[in-house]
Amino acid sequence: MGTLNEVVEIDSLERGLLSGAGSKGENGAEDDTVLYAASFQEMEDNFLKYQTAQWVLYSLLLVLAWGIGLFMLLYLPIRRYILRKDIRSKKLYLTPNSIVYKVTRPVPFPCFGVLKKEKHILLPLVADIVIEQGYLQSLFGVYSLRIQNVGVRRPPSDDVQIQGIANPSAFRKAVLMRLSNMKNEACSRQVSALEDVPNLRVSPSKSARQDSFSHPADLILLQKLEEVGTSVKRVQSLIEEQHPQTPEHRE
Repeated sequence: MGTLNEVVEIDSLERGLLSGAGSKGENGAEDDTVLYAASFQEMEDNFLKYQTAQWVLYSLLLVLAWGIGLFMLLYLPIRRYILRKDIRSKKLYLTPNSIVYKVTRPVPFPCFGVLKKEKHILLPLVADIVIEQGYLQSLFGVYSLRIQNVGVRRPPSDDVQIQGIANPSAFRKAVLMRLSNMKNEACSRQVSALEDVPNLRVSPSKSARQDSFSHPADLILLQKLEEVGTSVKRVQSLIEEQHPQTPEHRE
């Protein structure tokens, strides 16, 4: 019985460790707290309708041109399955230091596996969050979100583009507020660092004296010298009082 209990405990510990490792891997950022998480579930049907309409239009044009559109129309059910898996797997959230975007979508032929994509954009490298909506997207209420990177040398193709987000304005507002808070924190740290610097308006002689006699023994020696100087002045004044100087005789 004791051996059976030990085996049960080991199995439970292994399951706990595996579940903890799995949750850490899925989150991807165990130490970062999620400030805002975007949602895609509300836009699933509209996103599928928009993508289906776009695919059908392209297919009809290619049917009239070369006849390839016929195969595209036959591929439409598989395309819808891939898009549904795509939008259900999308995750977009804001952390104190970065924007994290994750998606897992099947390959064009789902029997060959899936493609995983994970993108981390550091907040100091974010220039702006652009909300876009084309004519066909406006018919179905679908928005596109584009994260612009800082730097003029990077082409627009390097920007992260995300389709099907439910409330893009709220996500953009959360990112801009976080950027503003980071700038305010940086300014406050600079001000506190400047306040810690000693005042440079102190006179050079006084500061030099304080630096040269900063040690306690030096301060005691300075105090003794000042006392000896005052005592010498007192003795000199007493001698002058006892022996006043007589005026010199004129010849």
